[in-house]
Amino acid sequence: MSEFKGIPILQPQRTARSGDKYTTAQGFTAIKDGVKVPAAGHGAPPAAPALRTAQRLPPWLRAPLPAGREFSAVKQIVREHRLSTVCEEAKCPNIGECWNAGTATIMLMGAVCTRACRFCAVDTGNPRGWLDQEEPENVARSVELMGLKYVVLTSVNRDDLPDGGSAHYAAAIRAIKHRNPGTAVEALTPDFQGVLCDVQTVLDAGPDVFAQNLETVSRLTHPVRDPRAGYEQTLSVLRAAKTHRPSVLTKSSLMLGLGETDAEIHQAMADLRGAAVDILTLGQYLRPTPNHLRVERFVTPHEFDQYRDRALALGFVECVSGPLVRSSYRAEQALARNNAGIDNAALASHAARAAARRNP
Repeated sequence: MSEFKGIPILQPQRTARSGDKYTTAQGFTAIKDGVKVPAAGHGAPPAAPALRTAQRLPPWLRAPLPAGREFSAVKQIVREHRLSTVCEEAKCPNIGECWNAGTATIMLMGAVCTRACRFCAVDTGNPRGWLDQEEPENVARSVELMGLKYVVLTSVNRDDLPDGGSAHYAAAIRAIKHRNPGTAVEALTPDFQGVLCDVQTVLDAGPDVFAQNLETVSRLTHPVRDPRAGYEQTLSVLRAAKTHRPSVLTKSSLMLGLGETDAEIHQAMADLRGAAVDILTLGQYLRPTPNHLRVERFVTPHEFDQYRDRALALGFVECVSGPLVRSSYRAEQALARNNAGIDNAALASHAARAAARRNP
């Protein structure tokens, strides 16, 4: 440390860059954005600035900017109550739309996940048992302040906790229901390592919707997801949830554009229906940083409509399908049975007009 006339001069701390290891405010280390910078010479491309590795997005992948009065109000509530949101931590492209509508998807148990899925930009590390015991009440107050009639709770994986954090998750649901008895709660949970008694702990707290994401097709599960996750493990969690609480709606999600085939998508849909899943969401995978998996293809709005038709034919109560759809996107509209208001045909038409203006 340098000095001036005997007085220590504190150097400003550099903000962690994507792929850096850093120390959290709670004192444990984590990897920024969840995935280390690939090492050259180990089957991975050398690190490169984001502008040189970014893939050009098609014109239908445009989202509202994260700004506005309601956006600022939600941000203030989140900060004041020390909450994490998947909107921010996972770099969701819909944050502008959702926060301007006065809603957010709250992420429980901190912003550091014990797993390192190669599609996800949430920081990864070992929180070593840390939990904010005030979080359940803070979440409930935030839901009240935002005036939410429907809230989605998700969380990081917490494999460092004996119960995977299920009791903490359940406490948050009960706190919301106590303070906001008219609010519906969707629990988008981790897989709790397939321990079904932990799944039941969450269900017994009274969520209206229970969700666990399959994420991708069977063949791509382990290039895409952390080794501790599993295709069959997720299906077993969803099947057990419906068995334990038949009245609770169950839900799952698939990202498209990672290299899956149509046949594999259809099989994943059939497997989810075989597990009695009620609601399916389908969206485009977007690479959050240059350290994450590349996009293998951009699925067109028309293709998303075709996949939705196939899902409904299999018996899903609803399939919300579109390029910018994420697990919790317009979740409160899922049972309107109108693709949550998404008009893929209009989206494609608008994109075609935009392309024509750029290339007269």
